[in-house]
Amino acid sequence: MANKSLKSLATSGIVWSAIDKFAIQLGQFIIGIVLARLLIPRDFGLIGMLTIFISISQSFIDSGMGSGLIQKKNRKDIDFSTVFVFNFLVSVLIYAMLYYSSPLIAEFYNMPQLTLITRVLTLNIIINSLTIVQRSKLTINIDFKTLAIVNVIAVLIGGLTAIILAFNDFGVWALVAQNLIGALTSVVSISYLSRWKPSIQFSKQSFKELFGYGSKLLIAGIYAQGLNNIYNIAIGKAYSPVDLGFYTRAKSFVEFSAGTVTSILQKVTFPILASLQDNENRMVSIYRQIIKMTSFFIFPIMTLLSLLADPLIRIVLGEKWIEVIALMQWFSFARIVYPISVINMNILKVIGRSDLFLKVDLAKFPIVVIAMIITIPLGVKAMVIAQVVTSIIAFFINAYMPGKLFGYGALAQLKDMMPIILATALMALVVFIVTFKLDNNYLKLIFGTISGFVTYSIVANIFKLQELKEVRMLLIKLMKKSFEK
Repeated sequence: MANKSLKSLATSGIVWSAIDKFAIQLGQFIIGIVLARLLIPRDFGLIGMLTIFISISQSFIDSGMGSGLIQKKNRKDIDFSTVFVFNFLVSVLIYAMLYYSSPLIAEFYNMPQLTLITRVLTLNIIINSLTIVQRSKLTINIDFKTLAIVNVIAVLIGGLTAIILAFNDFGVWALVAQNLIGALTSVVSISYLSRWKPSIQFSKQSFKELFGYGSKLLIAGIYAQGLNNIYNIAIGKAYSPVDLGFYTRAKSFVEFSAGTVTSILQKVTFPILASLQDNENRMVSIYRQIIKMTSFFIFPIMTLLSLLADPLIRIVLGEKWIEVIALMQWFSFARIVYPISVINMNILKVIGRSDLFLKVDLAKFPIVVIAMIITIPLGVKAMVIAQVVTSIIAFFINAYMPGKLFGYGALAQLKDMMPIILATALMALVVFIVTFKLDNNYLKLIFGTISGFVTYSIVANIFKLQELKEVRMLLIKLMKKSFEK
């Protein structure tokens, strides 16, 4: 792939992926705010209790074979159809298991209504299995424009359905409908726009190759989803749906920022870095740029989110969600290095070392378990604070292999990120001073946000950060293209 072509694809991919993610996250954010005002924390808590089952099931269905299709060099039609058939059959099997085990899930949480909710909500598993191959094909072609259109349509239709039902007092079923209608819309729109027609051909050889690569990612995916959602189970079991509702809302606010940036970069960089796996020097150079660009965006955003959590929650969600504030502040710092850790793990998938990916992931398990054992009796806030500690430790573990394989480990990454960390610290100081004496929540939010972005931009310019120059160049190019049109 030529340098110019690769750069053009990367720029286009990042732009459309950014449009996709920001449009989706903004749409979900606004829809979530409306639903949070119409519904009660308990409704969100009930859905949160089932998140782990759906997340792990989704990992089983994909089995890492979607990533296998992207990573594989010489793909054939039989590879795509094999993955499609496997995904669908596994999804049906998993749904049947969840359908018949739903009374046990309800009994575990002592929530009888979860039986029916589980049986309806988990239909999502079968529906989502129908789009994995199409999404992989679009990702391979770096066609994030089509993905953006599909995702935005699904979010809007699912969200509007949920709002209408919430207005009519359907409670938790509004959230169930949001998931199902959104998934169905996604299937219809991606089938129409991708123009790919599935077949029922299945190749044992193709399955063996793709599953050989994907099986390690499957185990790692199940483990990661379990680890990511294990707090939902602990809070739902040890406390109440209301407490879990506060926890999931705080987490969703933070994921709006950290999750968006991470998802954009991960989605775009994986196929591009995969195309450079035979040119290690160039691959590592781009990988290093991605680390710096990610920290350039995520560090100030998450810090600002923590500093302005109080006025933001009071204005957006209202007083009934006041418990979210402290959780959101700690969550912001728990997720501040998460995108960097994801990229460090992603590079192992790029070079085909799914075995190392799994080993590194499993190495973090004892740390999380110890943290949970210590903090569960102390309350939900203590559990979130523990995630700050474990995320920092996880960063060093995740950066170990890149350091060993490419000479770009934790210390080298921290050295590259140090000017950004200093710029973020100075921004935080200015925001604290500006908002300290303000009593009005609207003024705190407005002046805090403006002073934060202005201070960070000025300090980044003084430090001559290359990332600021690249952002400016990208914006200039986009403006020129818009004027040309």
